[in-house]
Amino acid sequence: MYLILAEIPEVAVYAMGVVGAMLLCFGIYQTMSETKTSNKKRLHDRLRGHSGKPDKALETILRRGALADQSTFADKIVGHFKFVPKLQTMLDQADIAWSASSTLVNLASLSLLITVALVVLQFNPLAALGAGGAVVLLPLFFVNFRRNARMTKLNNQLPDVFEMMSQALRAGHSLAGAIQLIHEQMPAPISTEFGQVYHEQNLGLKIEEALQTMADRVDSLDVRFFVTAVCIQRQTGGDLAEVLDNIGAVIRQRIELKGMVKGLTAEGRLSGWVLFLLPFLVFFASWYLNPDYAGKMFTDPLGKIMLMVACGMQLMGLAMIRWIVNIKV
Repeated sequence: MYLILAEIPEVAVYAMGVVGAMLLCFGIYQTMSETKTSNKKRLHDRLRGHSGKPDKALETILRRGALADQSTFADKIVGHFKFVPKLQTMLDQADIAWSASSTLVNLASLSLLITVALVVLQFNPLAALGAGGAVVLLPLFFVNFRRNARMTKLNNQLPDVFEMMSQALRAGHSLAGAIQLIHEQMPAPISTEFGQVYHEQNLGLKIEEALQTMADRVDSLDVRFFVTAVCIQRQTGGDLAEVLDNIGAVIRQRIELKGMVKGLTAEGRLSGWVLFLLPFLVFFASWYLNPDYAGKMFTDPLGKIMLMVACGMQLMGLAMIRWIVNIKV
C-alpha cells in the first residue's frame, strides 16, 4: 500500500484534494437548494393563507412533490441504483427532509475529501480509509436508529388512534373528519402521517389511495390491517367503528405480548453483549499488564490472522444470539 502511494505523483494528490473540495461544495449547495427555495416557500404561504404556524404534514407533501419533479445531478449519478428508493423510504420513515441520491453524493464527497486529506497529512492509509468509511456509515446508522425509534413510537400510538377514530365515527364524523381529528389532537409521529392523508384527500386524491400511500410509506403490518379494513368497508359497507375497536384491541394485546417477550429475553440479550465484550476486555487488560506478550498479536503475521478470525467469530456469535432472542410477535 505504501509503495502504491509513493508512486502517485504529487500533482495527482493535490488534484484529488481539489476534486474532493469541489464535490463537498456541490453537496452543500444541493442541501441548501433542497431545503429552501423561493418557489416552494411561496406555494407554502398560499396554501397556508399567509397565517398560522406551518403545517409539517403539508410541508412534507410539498417537499416530496418538489423533489419528485426535480431531476438533479445527484439523481443522474446514483438515481438508477436499486438501493436508492429503499434509502429514500428509510429517510421518510425517519422524518428527515433529505433526498436519498443527494445524501449519497454528499456523504461520498465528504468521505473522499477526508480520506485524501488524511493521506496527504501522512496518516496510516488504513486509518484514512476507515475514517472515510465511517463518514458514510455513521450517518446511515443514525438514520436507521431514528427510523426504528419513530416507527416504534408510531405503532404504540395506533390503539389510541383507532379508539379515537371509532368514537369520532360514532359521534357522527365522517372518515375524513376522523382523520383530521387525529391530525389535530394526537402527538407526532402519528399526527404527521394522518395529516398527510388528510391533506392529500383535500388536494383531490381518493381517501383509499391516500391511506394506501401511508401504508406503503410506514410499512407497518398494523397500519396495513387498518387500511385494508377501511378499503373493504368503503366498498361493501358495515360498521367501521366496531372494526376499528377490534383492530385496536388486537394491536394493544400484541404490544403487551411484545413487551412481555422483550422482558423475558432481556437476560439472553444481555448475555450476548457480555460474551461479545468480555474477550476484548480480557485482551486489552493483558495488553496493558504485559505489552510484550499481547503485542505479538499485532506484530506477528499469524497473530494478525488469529485476531481477524477471532473478531469475525465474535461478530457471528453475537448475530446468532440476537437471532435466537429476536422473537417476532
